[in-house]
Amino acid sequence: MLTAEEIAMFKQQLEDRKSKIINNFQKANEKLNMMRNQEPKDEGDFAVLSMQTDIDSRILEAQREELNEIEVALDKIKNGTYGICEMCEEPIGIERLKVKNFARFCIACREINEKEQNN
Repeated sequence: MLTAEEIAMFKQQLEDRKSKIINNFQKANEKLNMMRNQEPKDEGDFAVLSMQTDIDSRILEAQREELNEIEVALDKIKNGTYGICEMCEEPIGIERLKVKNFARFCIACREINEKEQNN
C-alpha cells in the first residue's frame, strides 16, 4: 500500500500534468483560431495548414485521453482507491505508478487487458 506521502506526491504530479494539458489546450485553440483566419495563398499553403491542423488535432486528442485518465486517478485519490488495480484489486506497484501515475491496472492485468482489446 502507498503511504500518505506517496499519494500526496502522485496527486501533485497529476495536478501539475493536468494544468499543463489544460494550458496546451488553450494555446492550441489560439493557434487553431489564428490558422483558420489565415488566407492560404495557394494549394501549397492550404496543404501545409491542413497538415498542421491534422497533427495538432491528433496531439490534442491524445492529450484529451490523458486528461481523462488523470481525472480518473484524481477521483481515485479522493475515494481512497488510488493505486489499486481495477481488475484484480491488488496494489499497483509504486515503480509502475512512478512511470505512469494514472495507471489503472497492475502489470499482469494490463497485459491481459491489452490482449483482450487486440482480439
